[in-house]
Formats: sequence, structure tokens, C-alpha cells
Amino acid sequence: MRIALDEASSAAEAGDVPVGAVVVCDGEIVARAKNEREARQSPVAHAEIIALEEASRRLGRWRLSGCTIYVTKEPCPMCAGAIFQARMDRLVYGPDDPKGGAAGSLYNIVDDPRLNHQAEVISGVLADEAAALLRNFFRKRRGEEG
Repeated sequence: MRIALDEASSAAEAGDVPVGAVVVCDGEIVARAKNEREARQSPVAHAEIIALEEASRRLGRWRLSGCTIYVTKEPCPMCAGAIFQARMDRLVYGPDDPKGGAAGSLYNIVDDPRLNHQAEVISGVLADEAAALLRNFFRKRRGEEG
């Protein structure tokens, strides 16, 4: 998760919302990414999507079973759907996102028993640090002192 936080900090420095993601398979980091929506001018350039694509390229498969994704905040519906589609074993994330989270807050896409695959979800990992990054980013964006 520390590496994901480093990616999130890098996103903030580049002017993007500070979210980072890391994919680990068999104890090895196979992908790391940060939000790049502003840099790419793309609505789908979320850290999770970029990390999943990189992991798939590196491993030579779309099915990422046996892998864990670490994300600095609860994934949105698009990213939770991609985690589900990739058949990931586990999602580990920092703070909940009560306005847009899809791993338990508003929706529960990755662990919905009605779907044909569920991932283990572990939340709250380094949540205070990740939440502080987000708060400070948006404070600066609004021009507030922080």
C-alpha cells in the first residue's frame, strides 16, 4: 500500500486526483499506476484500470486470478467492475468513498454473491494517510489553506 501511496502522491504532483494502485501476484509487484485522467484527457485513465492493463500485459493474460490489487481509496463502479472482470482474488484499499465507492459503500460489485466471481475485500489499510492526500489535494484545488 505504501507504493500505491507513492503513486497517488505522484498523481497529485501532476495535477491529477491522488489515487494509486499496485497489482501483486505471487508476492511480486507486476504493475503500479496512478490516476492519469488529466494527463491523458481520458475519463477511463484511473489508476486501477492502468494497473490492470499493465499487469495483464506483463503476465500475458487477462484473467488475474491469484493477484491482489492495492488501491489508495475505494474503487468507483468502473474500476470495481474491471477488478471483477479480471477475476482478481483480493482488493485491498484505504478509505471508503461514500459518494462513489463500489466495493461496499454505495455498491458492492467485487463481492456481490449474485455475480459469478467474488474477490476478498480488505478496507481501511493506511486509510488516514490516503484520505489526507485526497483532502489536501482538493483543498489546494479550491484555493484553501491547508
